[in-house]
Amino acid sequence: MSIDGWNTVLVLGGIRSGKSEFAEALVADAPTVRYVATAADTSADDEEWATRLHAHRARRPTTWTTEETAGQPRRLAELLAAAQPAETLLIDDVGGWVTALLDPAHQPVDATATIAVLVAAIRSCPARLVLVSAEVGLSLVPTTPLGRAFTDTLGTANRAIADAVDTVVLVVAGQPSWLKPPPPTRPAAVPAQITPAAAGSRAATGPVLAPPPLPEVLTPSAPPTPAALAAAAGAPWLALPVAAASLAIEPDLAIEPDLELPMPDEDAGSQAGQRVATRDLPGAGFGGLTQLVEFAAATQGTPQPVPWARTRVLLVHGDHAGGAAAGTAPGDSARRAQEARDGQGAWARLAAEAGAELQVVDAPAADPIETDPALPLNQVEAALQLGWRLADQAADAGVRLLVLGACGAGTDAAAAAVLAATAGAEPPAVLARVRTGAGEYDDAAWMIRCAAVRDGLHRSRHSSREPREILAEVGGGDIAVATGMLLGAAARRLPVLLDGPVGVAAGLVSRDLAGPARHWCLLADHGGHPGVQLAADVLGLTPLLDLRLDLGEGGNALVALPLLRSALALAAALPAHPSLRVESDEATSNVAELTTDPAAAGSTTSEPDEATPPTEESEPTTEQPEPASPTEDEPDFREPEPAGPGPTSTDPESTPLDSSGRRAG
Repeated sequence: MSIDGWNTVLVLGGIRSGKSEFAEALVADAPTVRYVATAADTSADDEEWATRLHAHRARRPTTWTTEETAGQPRRLAELLAAAQPAETLLIDDVGGWVTALLDPAHQPVDATATIAVLVAAIRSCPARLVLVSAEVGLSLVPTTPLGRAFTDTLGTANRAIADAVDTVVLVVAGQPSWLKPPPPTRPAAVPAQITPAAAGSRAATGPVLAPPPLPEVLTPSAPPTPAALAAAAGAPWLALPVAAASLAIEPDLAIEPDLELPMPDEDAGSQAGQRVATRDLPGAGFGGLTQLVEFAAATQGTPQPVPWARTRVLLVHGDHAGGAAAGTAPGDSARRAQEARDGQGAWARLAAEAGAELQVVDAPAADPIETDPALPLNQVEAALQLGWRLADQAADAGVRLLVLGACGAGTDAAAAAVLAATAGAEPPAVLARVRTGAGEYDDAAWMIRCAAVRDGLHRSRHSSREPREILAEVGGGDIAVATGMLLGAAARRLPVLLDGPVGVAAGLVSRDLAGPARHWCLLADHGGHPGVQLAADVLGLTPLLDLRLDLGEGGNALVALPLLRSALALAAALPAHPSLRVESDEATSNVAELTTDPAAAGSTTSEPDEATPPTEESEPTTEQPEPASPTEDEPDFREPEPAGPGPTSTDPESTPLDSSGRRAG
């Protein structure tokens, strides 16, 4: 059960207020319901109580199952933890659970800790959940200690549960009053639901799609001069396509949750951050780009990373029908994708300037999410595999960095729906305002997009929220292709540069399929997009830049790419600061002067002569705050002399060295 996207509901009310009937009406259209009864059955001793229980049981449909927890109050949290996403649970009521908890037979018990365990189980419960409880805040303070203990414990439980659930309803005289969040704009009656079985049969069936051929890869030429541009007006900026490389992935790969993917080398990243702080710079350092150096070092597996020699832009083109595309001119995204193929438009120009390859990928179009699933499951699987194959192809061709771009009608709304389904975001908070071709805001179109996302989430509220189900219900083909590409890139240890809503939405889905995938992603610029900013916080990605660029998804990253390469080149080429080099040279000189043979300083084995102790004359003439040579008060630590020849020579007698440290002759 869910109402406008809420999955857990607390129904409060007084005695005979109608709270139980209201809660049962909320789940009446669910295919199966597990009714959890918390009150003890004392019908043998109390005829009136037996009548109440009989009335409750008579109202329940025969398809419902019943669980009794009165004898084991701690079992309630276990039932919630073991619940499945497709299940619906009705707990009636929390007051009976508190009564059983305070029963002397279950004492001693820490009520506060037990409530905390129950609330944690409610927060993590994947099933649809309705809890019924008595509101005790309006009653008089009981006159007995046991009565006060009951009201205090139940009031504490009600507050904690209300904070954990999606919405709270107070039923007074049979009339519901919505306390959290504000009352919905639509009637409280729950419409007919699509059962999980029906939803699964819709998407799971269908032919197995053959892997489509991969699109051609366009290689950019050097940026042309103004004279060349004038001479070749309208000429494409990209050269002839190159042949696609062979694939290393099986065509029937099954992309399932809990994929085992490699992690970047965190030690190399940490060492690179320490190293870059010692470079000989006129200023204070790399600032926010230190994060870039650490990321490159971790993904390359070396403390001294180098600029990415070969970069490829994957521009995913996929349209979304219905209200998600409100305010978008028909055919505009197809025009831009074709321009990129022809070497025209912003993406082609930026790719040429950045020296990056460009590959345009057509994703299957998505149906209107407000009325239908965006894509069948078999097409989602094919799109995931296509993205993985694209990453595999790039890795085989020697690409060292992927830039993810996207163009399509309704991509912002689809990404917002994925954010809402995976991160609990509110669609209006993550949907950017719609701008027309004239640069004006179209708030009417923005409201239509918000409504489409809201209706799509409400329609799919019974889906399992498994990553592929989210892509099938509200994500669509472009986000599915991007998700497969991120997973395939992580499998091949290939970093990915993101900068838009489709990329971060794919990052959230790929994180749920394989946790390490997000560690191979780098965010260039959030572009001021609210959805990108929220997803970045969830994924733990800090944007490298804050230019608030909005050049199209992928375009922002291409603008930043030359700067990122320059920073990596500088970090790799600059020597250490002179003060650090002097200290290192003096330390080497002091070690050499401690040996009987001065030429040993140039040897890699530096074998000290224990027969000749260091003298005062061996002290360096330059005054130092802390001499490197041992003082009279400090012990003289020396390595023992090996019994045989050193590792640099296999002769019994090494060739003599002159005073310069070079071998004689």
